[in-house]
Amino acid sequence: MKNYVTTSLETHLFFGRIMKEHSLFLLASLPAGETELRNRADWFRSEFEKALEKTVWLAGGAVGEAVLSSGEVVTEFTELAERQTMCLTGIPIVLAITQAEKNLRAGIPGCPGRGMVQQVQNLNRNILGLLNGLITLKERILKEVLSCNLYTTNYPLLIEHILREAKLYRQIISELERRGTVSPQNLKATEMFWNQIMMEHAQFIRGLLDPTECELIETADTFAKDYCRLLEEAKKQDCRAMEELTGKALETTEKYRDFKAAGVAGITGCSIRSVILPLLADHVLREANHYLRILHIPGKGR
Repeated sequence: MKNYVTTSLETHLFFGRIMKEHSLFLLASLPAGETELRNRADWFRSEFEKALEKTVWLAGGAVGEAVLSSGEVVTEFTELAERQTMCLTGIPIVLAITQAEKNLRAGIPGCPGRGMVQQVQNLNRNILGLLNGLITLKERILKEVLSCNLYTTNYPLLIEHILREAKLYRQIISELERRGTVSPQNLKATEMFWNQIMMEHAQFIRGLLDPTECELIETADTFAKDYCRLLEEAKKQDCRAMEELTGKALETTEKYRDFKAAGVAGITGCSIRSVILPLLADHVLREANHYLRILHIPGKGR
């Protein structure tokens, strides 16, 4: 039960925020006339925000230091990025959640009480219901975009990208509810998943930068190619011979994290020309931080 509680809360601290931001990005990308889709996206944004607020309330003294110090929960830029995004889009964001996350303290509790376990179980089941609905919404939007019945400022690949992340989140929480724990995943599959996510981030960044940002576009393109090569190499490797590739992924992702951090600083500081929302820039930085934490756990990943 200790592992069940801690893993559930750590997963929600990362992915719960990711899902509420996915909902915001969907909302911000839809035309004003798409009232029903906009209302659905906004509802999920609000509900995931409530779930994240509940998670933060439960997480104090119940999660590990590695997660809280990784930069996957919040970064030094998150609150500013939220304030700017709220001003730019008019979409409300509860900043108090970010402030509370900054003040979270780690702690691995002993055997949790029945009340704590029940609250985490209720949270997991609520989030599973929300995930099922959000996945359906993303699939619907993707289908409408691909059939040329809907305009959005999001690339179709970006919608596919956020759909895969939602399905991974659902898979983790479903396993926690079935087994009480998450079995260590195949390292090769984990790295391939996140290398693809990182590659696509670079492709999105490349396409959302202003055409005059030649140097940044070139750097993003280089990272996209680097991750593409890692994916191709992984396809040829036996699962037992992944150590060298893991080292390459770690080295590449550390450099990429630094590139993303500089990008968030530039976008929030208005020194980079782009159509990238400040919160999207911080969002992809947090995902890189999450992947780096995974890469530092040999043979394990989520």
